[in-house]
Amino acid sequence: MFLVEMFSRKTTMPTAETALAGRKEAIATAEAHFVSGHPLKGPYPQRSETIYLGMGCFWGAERLFWATPGVRVTAAGYAGGFTPNPTYQETITGLTGHAEVVKVVYDPTVITAERLLKIFFEAHDPTQGMRQGNDIGTTYRSAIYTTTPQQLEAAERMRGIFQAALKAAGHTSKVTTEIAPSGEFYYAEDYHQQYLARNPAGYCGLRGTGVACPVLEPSGG
Repeated sequence: MFLVEMFSRKTTMPTAETALAGRKEAIATAEAHFVSGHPLKGPYPQRSETIYLGMGCFWGAERLFWATPGVRVTAAGYAGGFTPNPTYQETITGLTGHAEVVKVVYDPTVITAERLLKIFFEAHDPTQGMRQGNDIGTTYRSAIYTTTPQQLEAAERMRGIFQAALKAAGHTSKVTTEIAPSGEFYYAEDYHQQYLARNPAGYCGLRGTGVACPVLEPSGG
C-alpha cells in the first residue's frame, strides 16, 4: 500500500494547499555558467529573450541547449509549481508541483523560438505525461513556460504541428506538453548547473520519438 501511495503522489500534481511550504531564502547556486563563463543570473544582453523548457531530467536538456548557436546562457532549475525556493530533494517528492526545466536565454535575431521548440520536440518524447522513460514523476513532465505572447503562440502552434507529425508517422499518442506563461523560476543547486560539462560521463535520459518537427514561422522561414 505504501508503494502505491508513493507512486500516486509522485505522478499527481499537488495543490497550493497541499504543496510543501518551502522557504523565503533562495537556494545557493553557481554565479557563472561553467561552459561559457557568462553570469548565470545576468545581466544579459538587451535584446535577449528567455524561455523555460522541461524535457525530463534537466542535465541532458541543458547540455543540448548550451551547445545551440544563438543561446547565450542556460541554467537548470524548477518551475511550474507552488513551493517557494524548493530544494532538489523536495521537488522529487512530487509535493512542490515543479518541473525540472532549463532556463534558455537566447538572441532572437540568431535563433527563433520556433527553432528552439523544434529542438525541444525532437529531443524528448512529449507524449509520456508525468515521466520521461524510467524517470517517473511530476518533475519529469514535458513543459514550456513562456515569457512573451509571441512565445506562447509559437509554443501552442508548434505543439499542434508536432502532434500532426506524430500522427502522420503512425503514432497514436497525444502530446501532453504543458504550455503556460512562466511563473517564478527557481535556480537549482550549484552541482546541477551544467552538470554534464562537469561530469561528461553522467546520466542523460534524453530520448526522442524519431519524428521530425517541421518549423512554421510567422515570417514563413
